[in-house]
Amino acid sequence: MPPEDAPRIYLDHNATTPLDAEARAAMLPFLEGTFGNPSSVHRAGRVARHAVEEARAAVAALAGARLEEVIFVSGGTEADNLALRAGLQAARSHGRAPHLVLSPLEHPAVRECAAALAREGALVTELPVDAHGRLDPDDLRRALRPDTALVSIQAANHEIGNVYPVAELCAIARERGALFHCDAVQAAGKMPLDAGAARPDLVSLSAHKLYGPKGVGALCARRDLGLAPILAGGHQERGRRPGTENVAGIVGFGVAAAVALRRWEADAARVAALRDRLERALLALPGARLNGDPDPAGRVPGTLNVGFDGAEGALVAVNLDLAGVCVSTGAACSSGSLEPSPVLLALGCTRREAASSVRFSLGRDTTAAEVDEVAAMLPAILERVRSLAPVA
Repeated sequence: MPPEDAPRIYLDHNATTPLDAEARAAMLPFLEGTFGNPSSVHRAGRVARHAVEEARAAVAALAGARLEEVIFVSGGTEADNLALRAGLQAARSHGRAPHLVLSPLEHPAVRECAAALAREGALVTELPVDAHGRLDPDDLRRALRPDTALVSIQAANHEIGNVYPVAELCAIARERGALFHCDAVQAAGKMPLDAGAARPDLVSLSAHKLYGPKGVGALCARRDLGLAPILAGGHQERGRRPGTENVAGIVGFGVAAAVALRRWEADAARVAALRDRLERALLALPGARLNGDPDPAGRVPGTLNVGFDGAEGALVAVNLDLAGVCVSTGAACSSGSLEPSPVLLALGCTRREAASSVRFSLGRDTTAAEVDEVAAMLPAILERVRSLAPVA
């Protein structure tokens, strides 16, 4: 499909973000003349290796990790799968049971991997959440067994934006000897990740969620885990992830991480103000309700999930698209699914309520004029959708 000339309002930054100009400029040499394999010992290979290691340092700084803990992978999905599978294996090698604890709100990359592990014999426990998607740390204490292997809880939710107390949850898991994995894909670049002494054993990141390129991510794994690869092949990434590194993507990831670390605080304040502005306008509409933590400070700055009673969320999104606005009804990885969002169902929403919800996710380039334009066009769109195809 050729690029469209008409300007669009993009409010789907949780699905992906535009490539940062600095990241793109840094990538170009490695897409053109500088094409060495970073495992090669000649000059071209050494140039590529140096670029990869510079990017590794930048990603480590963003994640609050040590340089040697960063494992470059193909994206957040691979990072999550590596964390769960290799983390469970590492824990089992030290006598821990194949017991995994997670929340029901995790991204499909975690949730589906956990389901696969359950089919292979692992025991999976899901923690309860309240009607706003909040999690009680005491429920984690009650769910842990003396030999639980791994806990996996995201830093910020991809659909409702809720932020979770990672440092506290990690400390609880560590008291019982369990490893802690944090999917920080939706948090990186929006909030600080360095949890100090209580930092997770495993942290997943994805470049394209923080203005880097698609097709590259990282798993930050504590040095003493003895993490074994889940793929067979070469000895890249210190033997933890075989395969020739995506040098251009990694370079772009490193620059995007450095930019995010430099400007996240200013971006977060501005985007949160715009999110709150849109939230006030939408919740003033008849039949609108918020999905997620009612305290805006309990959500990452740019995420707003609103249900519109009697209106099919997918049709609201289609009508907004026809008007030049990009939004979503849930995780991009679940696009095309006819099933209601598992995240919203876990909050206690009915199937009808879940099907009537729309996610608006703002980014660093979103403007007040765009927010106001979307708020102004929604009443007519909702009236049309409700009259033509009310939610059954």
